[in-house]
Amino acid sequence: MTKIKFSLVYRDMWQSAGKYMPRVDQLTSIAPHIIEMGCFDRIETNGGGFEQINLLFGENPNKALREWTRPFNEAGIQTHMLDRSLNGLRMQPVPADVRKMMYKVKKAQGTDITRIFCGMNDPRNIIDSIRYAKEAGMVTQAALSITFSEVHTVDYFINLALQVIEGGADEICLKDMAGIGRPVWLGKIVTGIKEKHPDIPIQYHSHSGPGFAMASILEVVRAGVEYVDVGMEPLSWGTGHVDVLAVQAMLKDAGYDVPEVNMDAYMKTRSMNQEFMEDFLGYFINPVNRHMNSLLISSGLPGGMMGSLMADLEKNLKDLNKWLKKHNKPKLTEDQLLVRLFQEVEYIWPLVGYPPLVTPFSQYVKNLAVINVTQMAKGGDRWSMIPDNVWDMLTGKLGKLPGKLAPEILEMAKEGGKEIFNGNPQELYPDKLDEFRKEMNQNGWEYGIDEEELFELAMHPEQYRNYKSGAARQSFEEELHKRREQGGGLYRKAKAPQPKEEPAQQPSTMLIDVNGESFRVTVSYDDTQNVPQTGGTAPVEVPAAAQPVSSGGNTLEITSPLSGNFYLTKEMSEKPVKVGDMVKKGDVLGYIEAMKTYNTIRSDQEGVVAEIVQQTGAEVYEDDVLFVLNSK
Repeated sequence: MTKIKFSLVYRDMWQSAGKYMPRVDQLTSIAPHIIEMGCFDRIETNGGGFEQINLLFGENPNKALREWTRPFNEAGIQTHMLDRSLNGLRMQPVPADVRKMMYKVKKAQGTDITRIFCGMNDPRNIIDSIRYAKEAGMVTQAALSITFSEVHTVDYFINLALQVIEGGADEICLKDMAGIGRPVWLGKIVTGIKEKHPDIPIQYHSHSGPGFAMASILEVVRAGVEYVDVGMEPLSWGTGHVDVLAVQAMLKDAGYDVPEVNMDAYMKTRSMNQEFMEDFLGYFINPVNRHMNSLLISSGLPGGMMGSLMADLEKNLKDLNKWLKKHNKPKLTEDQLLVRLFQEVEYIWPLVGYPPLVTPFSQYVKNLAVINVTQMAKGGDRWSMIPDNVWDMLTGKLGKLPGKLAPEILEMAKEGGKEIFNGNPQELYPDKLDEFRKEMNQNGWEYGIDEEELFELAMHPEQYRNYKSGAARQSFEEELHKRREQGGGLYRKAKAPQPKEEPAQQPSTMLIDVNGESFRVTVSYDDTQNVPQTGGTAPVEVPAAAQPVSSGGNTLEITSPLSGNFYLTKEMSEKPVKVGDMVKKGDVLGYIEAMKTYNTIRSDQEGVVAEIVQQTGAEVYEDDVLFVLNSK
C-alpha cells in the first residue's frame, strides 16, 4: 500500500485568504496542537511574504521564525519555506551574496527544506539557488510553476524537471499556484518525471479556486506523488487550499496509506485559527476569498493573488466610477470590471510571451492588465504605460520567457531603445552586502545571531527601516483601529446611505494587496493611508506633466502622472535633487511607487528646482504638484 504524506501550508493558508499572518505568540501557541493532529510530515513555516508581514506589523521576523520552527524541529516534523530563486524572499532580484546568505540564515533558524521556484521557470535561476542552498545544508526542492498554455506542455515541464534534477535538486514540487493544471495532464507530467527518476520525491501544491484540485490530487498521487500540500478550516477552499480531512478521506477510500487525523486536536486548532481571525486577521480577509471561482480557469491568475485582488476590488471600482461619472461615462459594476480584467489578462498573456502567472510575473501581467483596462475605460489606449519592471521581464533581464513576444511588443521595445538580454540574470544584480553592513554600522544596529539582522535589512531594506523606526507598528495599529471602527474584511459593517449628489471628484489613491503573499503596497485608485514600502522594483518611465503656474509665466509645476507614494530616490546609491539644483529636460526628479513599481518622474523642461512640494514617502494623488521649477 503506497504511503502518502501531508504538508500543512500554514503560511500560504493565511496569505491566500487575506493580508497578514498570526503574530509570533499566536504561532507558538498553536504549534503544539498542529503537532498533536498527528497527520503532518511537513509544515510550511516561512517564505514569500512571511518576513515582510512580520516587519509590517512591527515584529522581528527572525525571532518569530526561530520560535515558530522550534516545536516542529523538536517533534521531528520537517519545516519548509518558499523562495523565489533570483528574487529571494521579495518581489525583485536579489544580489548573489544576499541569496547565499539567505540559505545559511534560514537553515540556522530551523528551516529544513527550501522550495525554489522561478516565476519564469528559468532553470538557471533555480539551479543557482540549488547550489547556494546545498552549500548551507538545506534540502532543495525545485518547483515547477504550473500553468496551462500552448507552450506549457507535458514535455515542457518534464524537461524542466530533468534540468533541475541534473542541477542538483533533491526533490520536485508541482507548484500549481492557480489550480488550473488539468488533472490528467498533471498526472502525465508526474509519470514522465518518475520514469526517468523514480527515487526523486515529488510534492504537489494546488489552490482550490478554479475547482480542479481534488481531482488533480487523486491523479498525481496515482502517478507517483508522495507529498500533498493541504490546508484546514476555517481557511481551506476558496482562494486557499483543499482541506486535509477531504484529501485524507478521498485517498483512504482509494486504497492509499494515509495518516489518521486526531479530530480533537483538529477542532482545537480550527478553533484557535478562528480566534486569530476574530482578534485581528479577519479584518483583512474579504468574504469573497472564501468562494471558489471558475473564471480563474481562463485568466490563470493564482489563488493567493486573486484573494488580495478581490479584497480591494470594491474600492478600486468606486474610484474608477467616480472618474467615469465626472466625465459623463457609464459606470461599471464589480462583475463588469472583474470580467474586463480577466479578459485583458487572457488577451495580453500570449502577447507578452506566456510568463508563468506566479509571483512576481502574475503581478506584472495583472498590473499591466489593470493599467490597460483603466486607461481604456477612460478613453485611452492599451499599452499607454508599461512599467520598467515589466520591460525587464519582456527583455530577459529576469529570465527567459517561455513564449515569443508579439510583433507589436517588439516594435515598442525597438522604439524605446530596449534590447533583449540573453545572459544569466544574476549578472545584472551585483553584490551589495558591504553597503548594508555600512548602514548597520552607521545606525549602530546589532547584526544578530548568524548575522540574521543584517540579512533582514539586505533582503527587505525599506520594511526593515520602517520596523526599526517604529513607523511600521504605528501604521499597522492605525490601519487596524480604522478597520475595527469602520468594519473590514469578514467584519464589514453595513454602509450608510450615500447622498444623491456626490462632491466633485478629487484625486484619490488606494492601498491594495496584489501579491497574495500579504505585502503592504500602494496602488492607484483608493483612499487609504500611507504605508511602508516594499522597495526596489524598477521604475516605469512616465514623464511628468509640466504646467505653467497662472501667477508666473517662468514658473512650472511638475505634477504626478498617477497616484501612489512619492520618493526622491529608490536606492541608496542615488543622489536626491534639492532646491537650487539645475535640471535638464529628461533628468530624473523622483519616483511614484504604485502597484509595486517605481514610476520615474522626469522633468520635461530645463530649469532650477524652486520647491519640492511633497515629503519623501508621502501619499500623493494624480495631478498633485510634486516640484516647482523656475525655467530659464
